[in-house]
Amino acid sequence: MRHFKTMDGNNAAAHVSYAFTEVAAIYPITPSSPMADYVDQWSAQGRKNIFGSTVKVQEMQAESGAAGAVHGSLNAGALTTTYTASQGLLLMIPNMYKIAGELLPGVFHVSARTLASHTLNIFGDHSDVMACRQTGFAMLAESNVQEVMDLSPVAHLAAIKGRVPFLNFFDGFRTSHELQKIQVWDYDDLKDMVDMDAVKAFRARALNSEHPTMRGSHENGDIFFQNREASNKYYEAVPAIVEEYMGKINAKLGTDYQLFNYYGAPDAERVIIAMGSICDVAEEVIDYLTAQGEKVGLVKVRLYRPFCPDKLLAAIPATAKKLAVLDRTKEPGAQGEPLYLDVVTALANAGKTDVSVIGGRYGLGSKDTPPASVFAVYEELTKAEPKRQFTMGIVDDVTNLSLEEKPAPNTAAAGTIECKFWGLGGDGTVGANKNSIKIIGDHTLHQQGRLRGLPRPVLHHQGLPDRARRQARRRVPCELPVEL
Repeated sequence: MRHFKTMDGNNAAAHVSYAFTEVAAIYPITPSSPMADYVDQWSAQGRKNIFGSTVKVQEMQAESGAAGAVHGSLNAGALTTTYTASQGLLLMIPNMYKIAGELLPGVFHVSARTLASHTLNIFGDHSDVMACRQTGFAMLAESNVQEVMDLSPVAHLAAIKGRVPFLNFFDGFRTSHELQKIQVWDYDDLKDMVDMDAVKAFRARALNSEHPTMRGSHENGDIFFQNREASNKYYEAVPAIVEEYMGKINAKLGTDYQLFNYYGAPDAERVIIAMGSICDVAEEVIDYLTAQGEKVGLVKVRLYRPFCPDKLLAAIPATAKKLAVLDRTKEPGAQGEPLYLDVVTALANAGKTDVSVIGGRYGLGSKDTPPASVFAVYEELTKAEPKRQFTMGIVDDVTNLSLEEKPAPNTAAAGTIECKFWGLGGDGTVGANKNSIKIIGDHTLHQQGRLRGLPRPVLHHQGLPDRARRQARRRVPCELPVEL
């Protein structure tokens, strides 16, 4: 039986990653820094991982150095992890190609954050992780703090067994700093799921001066292409391996995690496809609309790379005729954003020509995406000719891509209690109120809290256990005053 504890997404990811990590090469960057900080603290306290050893933590002088250390440590036969976001993640890309190309089971935990473009923004979207989808890393997404706790083991377990490194990501600030009372893994349960034969095989492949091998050699065009394609079988095996470990987690927890999870009316005609924290907002709107007789639904993407089209199609109700794919990134000049293009390709290859698909951008730079935005998407799908490409949550008076948003009804579950704790900034309010939220959460059934503005902690308490996790986390965006 897992115990309950109030924590944020970074804490949840750190708790899981510490269990599977022997070496952590780190360099801090907002909003991922707390993950490495937790691991460093636990290591200093002598906490043991599932292998009975204390994690060796090494802080480097830049993210590029951290990635290089991860690469070297994996080649030396140590299970290695790092934590990063935004420009820090991009500095790791050259080593990510090598780690993936050499089939080394590293794991990068990423609190997804905006990349600086026309200006700097340190808050959340998916532009950093989307810039890495070509590296060869498998990519796993979570929507909330409980899912970070539940599913982060999949990244480590599947990397060990499948030899493909994983990028495990969740929304920066919206999930990384969201406080929620969640069920926490016991390390004995995590150890029980590890393929120790795969761990032994990984260590046997380590570089050893007693058994020298040559790696990283140069290849010309006569053989490079062939050897590059030789990795295909490993990527083809990843979805089944991820499903296997999701199945083990489901068996232990009574959950139903799949590569793509459907939520909503079984005969839905209008369906949103998305990943990340917007899924929680969409679920709340779906609860409201289905209670009114509307046929709407949501497909939550969990394994984004390798993309598994047959599992996506199986998750979409056969009755669905209109789909809206939501991306939290912008690729200027493209025919659509990454997830949208993947969905369109999957449908086209399956001959699904009777399904209309539109694509939208949302939440760039932590732009708020309230229920009103999701209502607007479902409203757009009712039109005979909906916008093929659109934006939500803003008013675009330049290219006129934005959807009209109307005042939304209160979609919170009955019995939800909301509290605001006000502070002036610089007066200790942030830390004190975070502690207050944890204390309240530890002595109530279910709660969720986050910080907004400069600063304004907000607490939501939900007394209905079966819906608490969904209904208690969607009231305000997470924007914590931080330094880069």
